[in-house]
Amino acid sequence: MPVQHDEFLHDSLSLINFRRLSQFVNEYSGIKMPDGKQTMLEGRLRRRLRVTGINSLDGYCHFLFEQGGIDQEVIYLIDAITTNKTDFFREPAHFDYLQNVALPTLTAEGVTRLRAWSAACSIGAEPYTMAMTIADYAERCAPLTYFILATDLCTDVLGNARKGVYPLEMMSTVPVSMQRKYVRVARASERAEVRIAPELRSQVGFARLNFMDEVYPVSEKMHVIFCRNVLIYFDRSTQEKVLSRLCDCLMPNGYLFIGHSESITGLNLPVKTVANTVFQKI
Repeated sequence: MPVQHDEFLHDSLSLINFRRLSQFVNEYSGIKMPDGKQTMLEGRLRRRLRVTGINSLDGYCHFLFEQGGIDQEVIYLIDAITTNKTDFFREPAHFDYLQNVALPTLTAEGVTRLRAWSAACSIGAEPYTMAMTIADYAERCAPLTYFILATDLCTDVLGNARKGVYPLEMMSTVPVSMQRKYVRVARASERAEVRIAPELRSQVGFARLNFMDEVYPVSEKMHVIFCRNVLIYFDRSTQEKVLSRLCDCLMPNGYLFIGHSESITGLNLPVKTVANTVFQKI
């Protein structure tokens, strides 16, 4: 029988178990978990105590590492600790650049079938924003078909992203003209939610991907890759490895977008800077 909330509200990890967990998380996902993250990690893992019925955080670690529970629990563990903050048209300068520079350049070079990748897609706001931007450009400026691969490590957010259903309040950052074309409001107004139009959802495919994998299973090279606001969780060596693998998946002259708070300074990558946190493969 699952334990009650107040039975483990103030339970904490021993330092040795916190460091075992942080080492495993780092090796598995690349995410840094320094000592200052212990309270955050404990709060996230209490959700798993409710589900598993284990009565302490150290007991949970015993289950993972001594009783062989890690294989069956790893996806839930990673889902519990990953951060998935996102918004539509987050860091809007990137979408301005995509629409006004990158897409015109690519179509001028003869691209008629665009392949794009949202490499840390969270609940789907980023790939659907990409889809809105590309579809709008194709309608107004040039005939262009497209497909967007959207990947994330967290299975929970991928499930939500596939549905394409969002609170109405999340649409505040979407231009009204795009809302009219690409967003469907629920008929029951009390639900206060919307769904991305089916013609956009059909152009986005979702899959789980771990940036720590040696090879990313991308069948065709991409013209555009967004990998934003995830590199900050990695050390510099891991950042370089991840970005190098992403560049391997990028077409020559293709575009790589990273988060505004991120930098590739000092990393050995086959790209040149073309705008703030926007790079083109050499």
